Amino acid sequence: MTSKIVYFTVSGREEQAEFTAEDTAENVRDIFRSAAEANESDILKLYNCHGNLINISQRLAENSPEDRYRLEVVAAQYSGATVAAELGLDVGTLEKRLEELERRIVVERTEAPDIVHDMSRKVDALREKLENLDHLSWLGLYKDLSSRASLQPFWNKSNHSAESPEKCRHVLDKVNRLCQVQVTKEVREYLRKPSFDNWQWDDSEMIILLRQMFIDLDLITKFNIEMPVLVDWLFEVYRRYNDVPFHNFKHCFMVAQMMYGLTWLIELPKKIDDLDVLTLIVSAICHDLDHPGYNNAYQINARTELALRYNDISPLENHHCSVAFEILENRDRNILRNLDPDLFKRFREGMIRCILATDMAKHNEILKNFKSAVSAGFDISTKEHRDLVMMILIKVADISNEARPMEVADVWLECLFEEYFNQSDAEKLEGLPVAPFMDREKVTKPASQIGFIKFVLLPLFEALGDLFPVITEGIISPVQKALEYYTEMQQAFELEKKRQEEGRDPPAAPGTGGQQGDNCVVKGQKLKGQTTLSRSVQQGGVQNSAERREGGSQQNSHQAKVA
Repeated sequence: MTSKIVYFTVSGREEQAEFTAEDTAENVRDIFRSAAEANESDILKLYNCHGNLINISQRLAENSPEDRYRLEVVAAQYSGATVAAELGLDVGTLEKRLEELERRIVVERTEAPDIVHDMSRKVDALREKLENLDHLSWLGLYKDLSSRASLQPFWNKSNHSAESPEKCRHVLDKVNRLCQVQVTKEVREYLRKPSFDNWQWDDSEMIILLRQMFIDLDLITKFNIEMPVLVDWLFEVYRRYNDVPFHNFKHCFMVAQMMYGLTWLIELPKKIDDLDVLTLIVSAICHDLDHPGYNNAYQINARTELALRYNDISPLENHHCSVAFEILENRDRNILRNLDPDLFKRFREGMIRCILATDMAKHNEILKNFKSAVSAGFDISTKEHRDLVMMILIKVADISNEARPMEVADVWLECLFEEYFNQSDAEKLEGLPVAPFMDREKVTKPASQIGFIKFVLLPLFEALGDLFPVITEGIISPVQKALEYYTEMQQAFELEKKRQEEGRDPPAAPGTGGQQGDNCVVKGQKLKGQTTLSRSVQQGGVQNSAERREGGSQQNSHQAKVA
């Protein structure tokens, strides 16, 4: 069995470690922990000669005594429960109470009482105090890693501009602090799952999780990406996403997270080369940069600057690409600055192709070409087929919310309808055409989702499943259950409407309520994920379908810890 020897320094001492490829990552970490005379609860960080953070695992590359790694013992590990006990409080409970108050204010469009603002400032101050404690990170404290969502989306409905400078400074400060600690193994494994719940993580934490994707895929080492440059790039990407209900930084993160999960699930690094993996991850992160919250149809019909600039051809997607490469023009934020010019050219071509593929106007054409290739005998080693599968992968990641747990997906659906309604309201005021599926006076939640899942999602997901059957259980089955759920919801609505008519009760006008409530016709400023039908309907198919979609069981909540 071949041994591997690596050389490193720790606390000014020169050390060397010997292990084999058969050793587990934990065994290798134990070797380094022994060399550093560190406790099991201490955090170890290993840097290469370029100063980049690298994983401590059996895959660690051999080096020479002249090219030693640097090992640091960073901190002792604390659990959220320990910190809370020492402080005599439960910060998680405080946050949830505050978030519930904010949710009510946002949904009801009322002014927040002064006491709410005061409480928000106090909670922020408390979190800041905790984050500044030596060797303590907020990342991983009080996070529920089960598949059940607990938080709700909050957005500024009166201002859809970029994030404020004050908020950006706060996010950057927190990111810089969180960079000093490692993400736990538990969180890293959870990050690979389709059930990931973004509503439990704030923007700065999501930036750190995006950074972790680059680390765990070993893109840092393979493309010589300096860690400070990666962080600066991620922050600038965050800053260039707008504060709109749906196409915001959280959506960017969720698309990247699904792409990251698919990368591990399908074992993409064994099927395509490293540059293509990098292209997919970066494309997912950048695919909606500077989205204004109004789609291509609006841009073209309103003859906006973007539509004129790009001649009505995928104006938004072209703009997203342009902004992405504009960010890379700054050397301090160019994560590809060490890339060979020929490789950069290939990366640029691939990223443009992937982002332009997210224009739904091209959906049928791309899907048709992919299906034909699979039927004829798919060969991923050819450039044509590799380009096709990369376009399909980013399309799947982009519209994958219905593959997630209901509590996560329903909140995203609320965000999407909010953005649709904002656009349709503007279109009515400007005398522009309004798409029925975006009109608050016409669209119904179940009918909208039935059509989208049946004619867009499932054909796309199943086509990818024909090539990679491994995605069936975790990606395709949840979408099929979602279709069952919305179909039975629609049947329940129709049954209730028929009962009203037979009872000679005038049916409620679209969106005005009645027994069907606010949720039969998705209308106005209130949009909820659950139905408010009569008791007999609630006890029928809709509720049962929801239970089936959840698999009839709940995962136990558990807390993430700083590793």
